[in-house]
Amino acid sequence: MNLVRGILMVALIIAFLGMWAWAWSSKRKRVFHDASMLPLEEDNGQIPGGHGQDSKDKQDRIEE
Repeated sequence: MNLVRGILMVALIIAFLGMWAWAWSSKRKRVFHDASMLPLEEDNGQIPGGHGQDSKDKQDRIEE
């Protein structure tokens, strides 16, 4: 029984580390940024105050 518990614990740790690596991968950065902006969007999809050069610079940094 302890062997099963040990195997299950190792499998759960590996699954946790895999999800952590997936969430922090650079491929997901854009998706997470877009999701973080959802509460700020107006009904037309625009973010208030996001029309100037500063927002373009921020967008460039996000995409890097």
